[in-house]
Formats: sequence, structure tokens, C-alpha cells
Amino acid sequence: MRTGPLRNFLHSLEEGICYASLILLTLVPIADVVLRLVLKTGFPDAAGLLIHLLLVLGLLSAMLTTKNGEHLAIALAENFFPERIKKAAAIVSHIISVFVVTIIAWSAVSFIRIGLMGRLVCGIIPDRVFALVIPIGYGIIALRFARLSPLEGKLKIIPYLVLILGTFCALPIIGKALWLFDPPPLISGISEFFYDLAWYIKIPSIVVLITAAFAGTPLFVVMGGLALLLIEASWGEIDVVSNQVYMALTQDNIVPIPLFTIAGFLLSESRAGERLVRTFRSFFGWFPGGMIIVTVFICAFFTSFTGASGVTILALGGLLFSILSEHVRYPQEFSIGLLTSTGSIGLLFPPSLPIILVGATTLTNILKLFVGGIIPGLILVSAVIIFGIVRSIKIKVPRENFNIKTALANLKDSAFELLLPLLLVTLFFSGLLSIIELGAISVVYVFLVEVLIHRDIALRDIGGVFRRAVPIIGGVFSIIALSMALSYYIIDTQAPQNLALWMREAIQSKVVFLLLLNLSLLVVGCLMDIFSAILIVLPLVSPLGAAYGIDPVHLGIIFIINLEVGFLTPPVGLNLFLASYRFKKPFIQVCRYVLPFLLIQLLVVFLVTYVPALSTFLPGFF
Repeated sequence: MRTGPLRNFLHSLEEGICYASLILLTLVPIADVVLRLVLKTGFPDAAGLLIHLLLVLGLLSAMLTTKNGEHLAIALAENFFPERIKKAAAIVSHIISVFVVTIIAWSAVSFIRIGLMGRLVCGIIPDRVFALVIPIGYGIIALRFARLSPLEGKLKIIPYLVLILGTFCALPIIGKALWLFDPPPLISGISEFFYDLAWYIKIPSIVVLITAAFAGTPLFVVMGGLALLLIEASWGEIDVVSNQVYMALTQDNIVPIPLFTIAGFLLSESRAGERLVRTFRSFFGWFPGGMIIVTVFICAFFTSFTGASGVTILALGGLLFSILSEHVRYPQEFSIGLLTSTGSIGLLFPPSLPIILVGATTLTNILKLFVGGIIPGLILVSAVIIFGIVRSIKIKVPRENFNIKTALANLKDSAFELLLPLLLVTLFFSGLLSIIELGAISVVYVFLVEVLIHRDIALRDIGGVFRRAVPIIGGVFSIIALSMALSYYIIDTQAPQNLALWMREAIQSKVVFLLLLNLSLLVVGCLMDIFSAILIVLPLVSPLGAAYGIDPVHLGIIFIINLEVGFLTPPVGLNLFLASYRFKKPFIQVCRYVLPFLLIQLLVVFLVTYVPALSTFLPGFF
């Protein structure tokens, strides 16, 4: 598709502002730490500036994610249906997305006009200036969904007609923005019509939206559509959706997410993985199953930083598969099964993004969650390693000779990467720095090491790293924003508390509840990425856990470890598809290769679930 100079300029401007927000999000906490240590003062209104930079980053990254077509979705149609049905599903997905996002954009205009107080950020900038990114961002997202629709020829106009229809359906909220709380009779009549219409079409519309989610409609669109529909049907004001978007994307406890994501992508785009593999291989290669230890440690290290198992499989899968199968001579099926199953094995270790998100979602102490994940994480790692060692002995995999000079040379070569987790864990658990400051330091540290010291990444290539990381950030933030809007309605109706009371009466046994929770989360892990699952499902599960007296830390660890294993569960576990793509093997074969590792990890899941002390013992000291 040809693009003119103006469009190219606007796209460059969009990327530039997005990347500048990300850079400032890194530099402001660093400046705050330096000023605090040197001048005994901090950066002026650092907290206010950070959360508003986060808001800008959230909407701009979502715009870029839309442009790249990489929003998080379930997309069963993409994996299991013929091309004709895929195209039909994509058309419906784009039409629904245009309609829903258009209404959200107009609701943001009303929110800024009426609901925002106009507080100053850094003493000079009204927060309304930052908040303008909400209607502008969602407006551009709606236009992009329309432009990227698979419809062709004269039918290409349909998404733009839907955009006009969405604007018409938003007339009540547009009228509210224009006339505040005294709209003319015509607008009032239209408002009452839409309230009644939403009530009558509520059930079929919910069915359509949920079906659309499984057909591939972005999850943030489905949640936004459900929030708009349910609030309208209950005679509420739909500009509360934009209010919740603003609140969600100005939380300081989610600032670390983009920071650790960038640090993880810088690591994965460098040759850090190769250096770490050489180091661990030189130290453990002489041991039976030494390369199993290397593989598990390396995958755990990278996944703990990226929070996305797909990054680990795609970035390191080729290198580790080559070493395991071609150099160490493990059977291909064993190597693929191991790499697929360890692609998400580090999610319980600091600075795991899912743990941060669990803490933010349930208001549980993140420090305690980090500590609570250590023992279950080590058990999971140990179980896979022990199985690998037993298998190595059985098939008589050749060992490598240990050379102290080579080992020390490799250790020196990878010293900076090995120091990173030790540095972060020490600074965090000592209480010297906040989790936001640690995220910023990790970005700067990885940048200095990989760009300036090792020179694995050229300065001109940093933009490419940002382009690959931003869709992850945009996808997560889109869901964070609209999940809070949907949660607002659900909490307002007291549905979680009522469900918890019903469950408590229907199922007396805590053991039975935990078993049902395990099974449910394995299914959720199949269907959703971990970030979506945390934001959508955890707010519903949390009151149930409280009703059965389950410690919040234990519940959070149960949630994450179940989702880890859900990535491996057929028929739609995410890691299975990624491994099939990366290793060029049929999906069914990958499922068969993963089966022994899946059974081992399921045993660990049940152990962690039914022995709470594994998650709660260490946090008890804090």
C-alpha cells in the first residue's frame, strides 16, 4: 500500500512520541534516584509525570499495535478453520472493533470535558493535556480498524459507515459533552431510546461479543463492548468507561511493565543468550544432563524478564535446539519437548511481569508475591531438570570435558548478564529502590551492557527493538484499560461477592474448589495469554479465594503456575503453536513431544496448590 509524505510524517511522529515516552519513563526514575542521593531532593512531581507518561505510552503503543495487527486475541478461527471462514471472522472482527472503539473515543471527549479536574502535572501542564491522548488514540485506532478491514472493492466503505453508526450511537454522550447536564429534548429522547435498546438487546449482544472473542476479535474490544453495553443497559453513563481507562493507565504499580519488557527485549535481541549458554555449558556440560540444566536456567532467566514465553521460544529456541540435538545428540522429540515446556518456566521468579500484574490486580504486596514464588518456581525447575538427567543417563548422552580455563573465560564473558538478576534481587529485597526504579535501572543496565560494552546491538537498531517490544506493551495496556472498565460494572453489581457466596454454599470442600480452580485455569491458560487471563479472570477468582480462606499470595502463585502449564495444554496451548512454528514440526507431533513434560508440571501444580506452605512460608518472614 502506497503512503504519502504526510502519512509517513504522522507515522514517524507517532512512533517518536511513543518511544520518547518510553525513554522518559526510564530516565525520570533514574533522575529521581540521583537527585535524592546527591541533593537530598527528588525530581519535581516525578510520580505525577510518570503516570501521565504511562498514559501517553499506553494509548500510543495501542495505536501502533493496531497498525501492526498484533492485538491480543483468542483467535480459534485462525488456528482451526479454513481460509474462507478465517476471512469472514476477520471481517466481523474489524466491524465490531470499529463500532466499539468509536463509541469509546466519543465517551473520552465527555470524560475530559466533565470528569477531569484539570490538575497540574509538574506545576505547569494540565492533566487534561495528557488525557487528550485517550479520544485521539481511540479515534485513530477506530480509523485503523476500518482501513485494515479485509473487505475489498466497493465493500471497503462498510467499516467507514460503521464508524458513522458508532458516532450516531454516541450522540447522547456527545450531547452531554456539548450541553453538560442540560441537553435539548431531542438528545434526551435519543438517550432514553438507547437506554431501552441496550436493555432489550443485552443478552444477544453478550452472546455475539463472546462468540466474536473466540473468532479473533481483540480482547480489549470485547471487554470494551461488554462494558459499554452493560453500563448502558443499567442506565449508567458510558463515559465512565473512559474514566476507568484513565484510572487504569495512571496507576504507578504498572509502570514497571513496559520497563522490564524493554529490558527483556534488549536481552533477547543481543547475543546474551549465546554467552550464557556457553558459560553454563562449560560449567555443567561434564555432568549427566548438564545441557538440561543449561536449557532450563537460560529459559527461566529470559522468561522472568520478558514475561512472555513466546519471546523465549522464538529468540533462543533455534540456538538451544541446535546444541541439544546436533552437538549433544539428544533425540529431536526430546529437545523440542524440553524447549517447548521450558518456554514459560521462569514466570515465578523476579522480576516476573505477571507477578507484578497479579499484585496490581489484587492489591497484594508484590514483594510477598515474589518471595512466595521462589520455592514453587524452584520445585518446577528441579522437577524438569531431574527428569532430564534421568533421561540423559538412560539414553547415554555423551558428556563434555570440563576445562577450567574455558569455563572461567566464558564466565568473564557473560559476567554482566549474570550480575543483572543478582543486582535487581539485592536492591529490591533490601528496600533501597522501588520496583519502578529497578525497572528503569534494568533498562539502563542492559542498554549499557548490550549496546555500549558488548556492542551486540547497534544504536541505529534500537528503534527496531522498540518496534518489536511495543506491540506487547500496547496489547497488555489495551486490555488493562478496558478490563478495569468491565470490572467497574462487575464490582458495582456485586457479582464476585454473590458468586463467592453461592460457591461457598454449593461447594463446601476447599479441596474440591481448588481442584475446580486448577481445571478452570488450565483451560484459561489454553485460550488466553497470561496478561489477559490475569486481568480478566483473576478479579473474579480473588473473592472466591477469600471466601475459602485461601491466602492471597498462595492464590496468586496458584494462578500463575496454572497458566504456565496451560500454555502446554492441548488443543490450543500457546507454546505448542509457537514451537510448531519455530521448529517446523506438525502441531500434533509437538503435542506428543511435550506430553511427559506436561505430566511432570501438572504434578508440581497440584503439589503447589494443595501444600500452601510452599507459597506462604517465605513471605511469612516479611
